[in-house]
Amino acid sequence: MSRGTLWTLCGFAALLVPLVVADTPANCTYADMLGTWKFSVSKGGNDKTLDCTDPGPATNTITVQFSHFSTATVMSSDGYNFDVNGYWTLIYNQGFEFRVMNRKFFAFFKWKGEGKNVTSMCGEIMPGWSHDVLGHDWACFQGMRIKPEQKPRQPTPAVYQSEAKERRLQQNYKTNLDFIEQINGAQSSWRAGVYPEYEKFTHAGLIRRAGGRKSVLPHRPRPAPVSEETRLAASQLPGSFDWRKVRGLNFVSPVRNQGQCGSCYAFGSMGMLEARLRVLTNNTQQVVLSPQEIVSCGKYSQGCEGGFPYLIAGKYAEDFGVVLEECYPYEGKDSSCKDTSKCRRGYATNYRYVGGFYGSCNEELMQLELVKNGPMAVAFEVYNDFMHYKGGIYEHTELSDPFNPFEITNHAVLLVGYGTDPKTGAKFWTVKNSWGDTWGEEGYFRIRRGTDECAIESIAVAADPIPLMS
Repeated sequence: MSRGTLWTLCGFAALLVPLVVADTPANCTYADMLGTWKFSVSKGGNDKTLDCTDPGPATNTITVQFSHFSTATVMSSDGYNFDVNGYWTLIYNQGFEFRVMNRKFFAFFKWKGEGKNVTSMCGEIMPGWSHDVLGHDWACFQGMRIKPEQKPRQPTPAVYQSEAKERRLQQNYKTNLDFIEQINGAQSSWRAGVYPEYEKFTHAGLIRRAGGRKSVLPHRPRPAPVSEETRLAASQLPGSFDWRKVRGLNFVSPVRNQGQCGSCYAFGSMGMLEARLRVLTNNTQQVVLSPQEIVSCGKYSQGCEGGFPYLIAGKYAEDFGVVLEECYPYEGKDSSCKDTSKCRRGYATNYRYVGGFYGSCNEELMQLELVKNGPMAVAFEVYNDFMHYKGGIYEHTELSDPFNPFEITNHAVLLVGYGTDPKTGAKFWTVKNSWGDTWGEEGYFRIRRGTDECAIESIAVAADPIPLMS
């Protein structure tokens, strides 16, 4: 039986094989992808234990043109059935995936480093993986852009913090009561307060808790324009909706606490699959999945330093599967991958950016996806005032704490509902966080909706879990 039809007790040797690890220091944009690329593909017929560190000699080549609106056009093909049109999407600023000739191709952009100096090489890729749409017949591939659509931008070295700031980040956090008072005095939409447990964290630990420094997106897309068809469909939805309160049932798994590990991408991803499995089975299958297995074993992320839901809730869950919490309990730290051969393993399918590709999201599409299919993983920019959120409808105050060297991060969370405040008329999203149930509104927060507050409406990820079979 295909691994895409049920949760199994299968082994998972692939986790023990050294693959190229993400996320990488690369920082590339949509424009860097546009143009014509040539790829060399190694011998196929392998399974998912394939190690592409050394791809081996090429046996096939394909030339693909990547154009606007996610179209991938095969210009020439050697060794595969020819299929002219396909699909592609940027994956954050890290890499890309394209689907042509009934195959998927995924790779990270190339980069080079000399000491602390890192330069993105966005016209080339690191060795990537290719397989058929069923997840069989794996091969490695390499390639580069041979004809850009426009003049390539010059490689930009990464910017690193001073040693003095790095030392400050390792110091323990101290609550600034004046800053909290300023937040509450600057607006009346939400309340800020003190979290004593923060003083057990270093500044760097708080940054990891809010997404991690390697999850930052310097080139976040803006919400896409809304079509009239989408606007009309969204207007037919309920005025408010919350998956914790549907027909008297709660379809959302319990709030958890990620601690000082930058594993929000794993919690947001596993939370989506948990909730959607409940929705799909009318709450008859209520599992808790393991974020730690993602942190320790996932080859599409970088442990406690950050990662992205598209690569975890989607690609990783489809390619390799995920395990239950009881088989791989959360540790909240980086650790070597343990043997999971006896773990029950489950899968997801049809992973996607809401809207179809990176940069095609908006409020109305998010509402439609939420109501139709269940909670989804979203990301937003965390500022230092958000760390003190206690309740209400959050919006960034643009105030800064002079004693806190906090950096803007990209935090992954779970969108579970939306509504409108009856007193003020302010529209909001309801979001599940992973900072414990004593934070915010019992582990949740509300954030302004319809204005792309902190970029929360620019990137949303969905995937469909496959039900367990008895």
